[in-house]
Amino acid sequence: MFKDLTLEVFVSLRPRQWIKNLVVFAAILFSKELFILSKFTPVFYTFLIFCAASSSMYLINDIADRNRDKLHFSKKDRPIAAGNLSVRTAAIVALFLASVALISSTFISPYLVPLIAIYLVIQLFYTFILKEIIILDVIAISFTFMLRIFAGSIVVLTPLSSWLIITTMMFALFLSVGKRRSEFTLLTKQQGGQHRKTLLFYPQQLLDGLVFMMATAILITYSLFTFNSPEIGGNVFYASVLPQTLSSSKLLMATIPIVAYGVFRYLYLIFEKSEGESPEKILISDKPLFFTVFLWFFSVIFFLYASNI
Repeated sequence: MFKDLTLEVFVSLRPRQWIKNLVVFAAILFSKELFILSKFTPVFYTFLIFCAASSSMYLINDIADRNRDKLHFSKKDRPIAAGNLSVRTAAIVALFLASVALISSTFISPYLVPLIAIYLVIQLFYTFILKEIIILDVIAISFTFMLRIFAGSIVVLTPLSSWLIITTMMFALFLSVGKRRSEFTLLTKQQGGQHRKTLLFYPQQLLDGLVFMMATAILITYSLFTFNSPEIGGNVFYASVLPQTLSSSKLLMATIPIVAYGVFRYLYLIFEKSEGESPEKILISDKPLFFTVFLWFFSVIFFLYASNI
């Protein structure tokens, strides 16, 4: 009995969603501090804190949406909607995780505490108010990504590129709008309205336009981020493997085609296969997209950190 309850609680925490919290590593990744233990450790703890905070809000969201989730073809199997996890137990776990996140953040950095508090407040507003308001629903989600990337920077006092911040925001908006577009496709208008009222007010043409707009914004802002990043080169390693004309160039720009393919692949999954409803699930299940993310990460590590050889 206890084992079954533990499993239901763990499933309700949505561990696949923890992938989103990896954005806290962005600041130290692009500052070439990822492998510095004194920098990595507090950011890793920050990642765990956001996992606890986000899971607490997922539980609250599932409690609030349990009746509507019963109408959804896949969400009806969530433990709370299916009746396998009581509202009381879920509320206790949510309160515990939120408390752990807030208390733990005081040991990492005094600047982290207000960010976690703001994150929790925004998620609560989203759950009970903002997700019913067109446009503001996706903006609220993107803002929580901004809080994550700021948190990863603040706890180790590592500067953030303004273009990286904007890219992160555009990426979050892209995922959020893509999620709405897939929900619009997968659910009939009546079912969509019963499950999420905002789908009744999102015209398909608007969603299509927003998806393409955000896709374009990602490519532009990421390109500008790589172009404005510090030059990589001037070391023995690159001088030995690259011609002189390239040995001091901004090699991070070489990752732009990889990002472009990833964006185009995601657009294909949204419009052709209607699989954008769960971005974290797509990342794990779609092999081309998973390989693209892996290749991008490996390329960034190579271009940034091989220069230290």
